Amino acid sequence: MHSDEAVNASITGDLLAGQSFHYDPRDRHGPLLQLFGMPVARLCGAKTFSDLSETQLRLTPVLAGSATVLLFGAGVEMFGFATCLIAALFFVVAPLPVYYSRYFIHETLFVGATLGLILSSWRALKNASVLAAAVAGLCAALMFACKETSVIHYFAVMVAGAAGWRLNPREKLPPVKIFVTAFGVFIVVGILLFTWFGRDWRALEDLGRAIPHLVARAGGEGHEKPFGYYFPLLAPTFLLFLLAIVGACAAIRDAVAGVRKTGVLLVIYTLVVFLIYSAIPYKTPWLALNLWLPLTLLCGMGIDAIRRFRKGPTSRSVTVIAVGVLLAVLGKQTKALAFDKPADEKNPLAYAHTVEDMLRLSPRLEKLATEENLPEPLIAVAAADPWPLPWYLRKFRRVGFWQPGQDPGPADFYITSPEEAERLGDRLKDRRPEFFGVRPEVLVILWRPAESVAPSPKPQ
Repeated sequence: MHSDEAVNASITGDLLAGQSFHYDPRDRHGPLLQLFGMPVARLCGAKTFSDLSETQLRLTPVLAGSATVLLFGAGVEMFGFATCLIAALFFVVAPLPVYYSRYFIHETLFVGATLGLILSSWRALKNASVLAAAVAGLCAALMFACKETSVIHYFAVMVAGAAGWRLNPREKLPPVKIFVTAFGVFIVVGILLFTWFGRDWRALEDLGRAIPHLVARAGGEGHEKPFGYYFPLLAPTFLLFLLAIVGACAAIRDAVAGVRKTGVLLVIYTLVVFLIYSAIPYKTPWLALNLWLPLTLLCGMGIDAIRRFRKGPTSRSVTVIAVGVLLAVLGKQTKALAFDKPADEKNPLAYAHTVEDMLRLSPRLEKLATEENLPEPLIAVAAADPWPLPWYLRKFRRVGFWQPGQDPGPADFYITSPEEAERLGDRLKDRRPEFFGVRPEVLVILWRPAESVAPSPKPQ
């Protein structure tokens, strides 16, 4: 489990124990992941934090990713059948969506809600539909309840919508009730979610403090990456970018010809989100999933444009073969990155991921506790950043966590960072260390009691 997954799992465990969700703008995101994750875990039989398993938690993003694939079917009217089919296939097969649809973080839910916002906003404006406007407001609230970066996508959608109106200024603006409905649903649903359905109204005050934290985080906070960081993540096969360029050109051509204008709206949206995400210094690989969504649609447009360029059975056959080959290449990459070596340090998607050595820690503690005849050992963890240790120690009932400078007191076993080991030298001087990897270049030390030295046999 990645450290972020472990944090989200701990929050879910608190909710299973009957606590309310509290929004923390400094180190946490919104409540949507737990809102769906907790009932899924309960249906799987979990009642406490110690009952939870990786499968129970990761089932939530699996379901969200699967729902996103199905949601492409609602985009046929907007983008066309072939485009949506190809985009859905890319989501099923490609490394980025497969890998992070098995990660207990917010990103997969966020991308699904983003697609819902794009489709429902277009329907609301096109048909002046109050129902579609309400769905758009709901999707926007779900996005915000996932991550604060939703404001980037709101801005991109508004820019694309304004550009679409400028392309056809003779069209009347939708009725005011459309905007009022969408905004009203967004506010109501957002308040309900962040206050955990009225149980914690402090969350609204904390939301006001989120802006300075967002600005600071956007500056990097140790995760600074260059402008082009997302390029190799988005297109492990360079052909994808070529297809997206073809799709963008076809969309612009159709808009100029007055055939279909929805494609050019997608082009504008893609450019806006890509430029903003690339310009912000803070970058992680799962954020690339937000760019993968419009990229797949543009690729679908490109393939469809090539198919329409020369109609006939031969053209259809060539298109099917080309798509099949591309999916096979993506599938091979997915097998390597998501299944064969998902936690490998060289895997670009396994960003600061927990190394497999951590899986040894809990069994080792159980064995040592048995050897020392300690049915419920007292374990003290001293480290500035203990995650994901709370997850891997969840089966032990007596575990305490201390920050640097705090004295953990007596314990049966100590687990420390190398820095804290030096500070706690007096408490650890009669113990023996065992080293465990946490993340690449990050270790923790298990300090166990020294074995008693057997007396030397008397000389005969």
